[in-house]
Amino acid sequence: MIDAVTDHGWQKEIFDALRAADVRQIAFVPDAGHSHVIREAVADPEIQDVVLTTEEEGVGVVCGAWLGGQRAVLLMQSSGVGNCVNAFSLLETCRFPFLTLVTMRGEYAEFNAWQSPMGRRTQAVLEFMGIRVYRADVPEQVGEVVGAALDSAFLAGEQVAVLLGQRLIGRKRWGGK
Repeated sequence: MIDAVTDHGWQKEIFDALRAADVRQIAFVPDAGHSHVIREAVADPEIQDVVLTTEEEGVGVVCGAWLGGQRAVLLMQSSGVGNCVNAFSLLETCRFPFLTLVTMRGEYAEFNAWQSPMGRRTQAVLEFMGIRVYRADVPEQVGEVVGAALDSAFLAGEQVAVLLGQRLIGRKRWGGK
């Protein structure tokens, strides 16, 4: 079992910022680091929650929402960024505004060696694909960083990722050890 995130203050700030920016669709692969935002999205009748089988589907969902006149955000873990590389070409080619919030793995006190290679390369991969990267590592940064990313995506039309550092999310443990 992975330890649950217990302090939802910064996650509440994320959800409040998404609502204030009129985000109407939230696409996600279930992830403990995004659990509060996911629960709030599912409970909110004004937000369409879209459960994905793989992260690259979310790129299409976010682009489709924009074409349909709505703002959407993709929630994923850093390991999912590698799954999206081909789909990211859609963003550059069609110049869609795009925002993804990425919970980081493979950084601080990682117990799963399989998470480390992508965790070390997530920011570089996103930047290589032309996506602007912002990062929050402490709770006090989250609201400001997510607000800035929302403005960059939906007011300036940029493609943006916010990396939510593993120290922010908390140390993960497997099996209660």
